[in-house]
Amino acid sequence: MPAATRRPRRAVAVAVAVVLLFSGAQFSTAAGALADDGPSVPPGTEPTGRPPEIDGRSPGLRLRDGATLAPARVLPIVSIVESEGGEERREETNESLKFALQAEVLFGKDSAELSGAAQARIASVAAEIARQGSTQVRVFGFTDDLGSAAHGDVLSKKRADAVHQVLARELDSSEIRYEIRGYGELFPIADNSSEEGRRKNRRVEISFPRGDGSGG
Repeated sequence: MPAATRRPRRAVAVAVAVVLLFSGAQFSTAAGALADDGPSVPPGTEPTGRPPEIDGRSPGLRLRDGATLAPARVLPIVSIVESEGGEERREETNESLKFALQAEVLFGKDSAELSGAAQARIASVAAEIARQGSTQVRVFGFTDDLGSAAHGDVLSKKRADAVHQVLARELDSSEIRYEIRGYGELFPIADNSSEEGRRKNRRVEISFPRGDGSGG
């Protein structure tokens, strides 16, 4: 995003599952046919697997009189691998994969036009989607908190659209359903008070469920 006067960053309560609807968001198939739009699951609030059933009356728990169990939760094991320069970040759980590609390695400054090197990076992610046999892919664009929020929303959506176009061409499958959204400065993964942090926040994330590895 172009340099501009700093504004206070929007407060984001990522611990609470909120539903966000953006007029620029869309769902589509690889062929480009639009599907009915609907609520998205914001980044970082994806549901985990079903929690285990625990019998609070089990004698092995040895609860004090009057004590009760808190609701069971599943805490997924997350593996994060980041390239040395931070250009690419791979986040893996037992249920999904997420690739975060920094905007600088995909686009020019304040641009949504993909660079030549970007094509190969996105193609490698498409190959992983095919290996997993995934049929649901989310492509989300993000910016830092410099400049206006409106500009960041538009730019992040255009960048997500550009990445989606390459994925759709590489995968060439009408079975895959895409969700493409631009979140602007929402959901930062680093501190926007430094250029290093802002660089990480300017990104496009591609996420999809893991399969059994038997895909093409």
